[in-house]
Order: sequence, then structure tokens, then C-alpha cells
Amino acid sequence: MSLTRLTRIVAGRFGGLLLLCWVLTGLHVFAAFLPHGSQAQPAADASYLLGPEDVVKVSVWKDEHLTQEVVVRPDGMISFPLVGDIHAGGKTVEDVRLELGKRLNKYVPSPFVSVMVTKILSGKIYVIGRVNKPGEFLVGHYTDVLQALSLAGGLNPFASENDIRVMRRIRGEQIVFQFRYGDVRKGKELDQNIILERGDVVVVP
Repeated sequence: MSLTRLTRIVAGRFGGLLLLCWVLTGLHVFAAFLPHGSQAQPAADASYLLGPEDVVKVSVWKDEHLTQEVVVRPDGMISFPLVGDIHAGGKTVEDVRLELGKRLNKYVPSPFVSVMVTKILSGKIYVIGRVNKPGEFLVGHYTDVLQALSLAGGLNPFASENDIRVMRRIRGEQIVFQFRYGDVRKGKELDQNIILERGDVVVVP
């Protein structure tokens, strides 16, 4: 077998592996140059409920004029050509897709509509007080108190770990949940580690 033919066989068998290694290395280098502390955009699953400031992309097959990104307004509504305002707040993208398809059917024969979340901006929680990185955090579904404290860099040495409070506003009324970090850390009273909702404030005194 000639050296040239042997080289081609080796390249054919291992070229894909080398390409994969090159791609992974490139991704690693790219990640290394992300701004320090930058927060990845949380992904929305099928059960995600839309909220104010979220951005969704609506596409109608074979109609560029009916393909655009829309923002959920503070009143929970979105505006779309031909159909006007549609209530999106508190609904899934599938709910919105079905409603859009129903309304567009009056103007477009059997429209093929797709809806996807491009930016999650409503799922904000806040961690303030004696943590290492207090601030506002964008989170997806199912973020609990421990995870929120982790996002905030954990408690600082001066924090009162058993006096933490979660503040939530429901229909204008302020609700307070107690969270004793020391107990949860020891595996006690685990039901305190509640799932947070958008707008919740975790206060660490």
C-alpha cells in the first residue's frame, strides 16, 4: 500500500474525531472569553408561563410579514398584525400559538404558526443583604432559595443564617416566608426551601 493511500485512509477514519476535538476546543476558548459574571439566558421549557418583558418570536410559514418578535407588555398582552392584542401573560407558548392560529385563520387559510421564547426577562428574583454578590438574577422555572443564595455567591461571614426571609407580593399583599439556612444545611426543615416565583426578594440580614 502506498504512503499516499494510507494517509487518506487515516484521514478519513480520524478526520471526524479531529474536527470534533477542534470544535470543543473552540467552544472552551469562547467560554473563557465570556465577560466575568455574565449570566446565561435561562431556557424556557414547554410549561413556562410567559410574563411581562419576555420576548417571543412568532412565525407564520411562507409569510415574512407575519414573522416577527413581540414583547409581552406589562398588562400581559402582545400585539400582532391582523389579530390585534392577545393575552399572553400567564400562558404557555402553545396556548399563544393556538390562539394566534385560531384568529389568523380568518385572514390566512390554514396558517402554520410557530411560537418560541427568545428572551426570558420576566423571571427575575432579587437577593439582597449579606451575601457575596447581591443583585437581580434571571432564573428559569424551579429555582429554590438555596439555588438563589448560590447565585448570589453564598452568605458572607456576617450573615444571620437563620433569619433569612423571602418576600413575595400577591395581589398587592406582602407575604413573608422564613428560611433558616443553618437548619436546611443540616437536613432539617427542608420544606423551607421553597420554589421562588418571579419578583421574589430574598433578604439576608
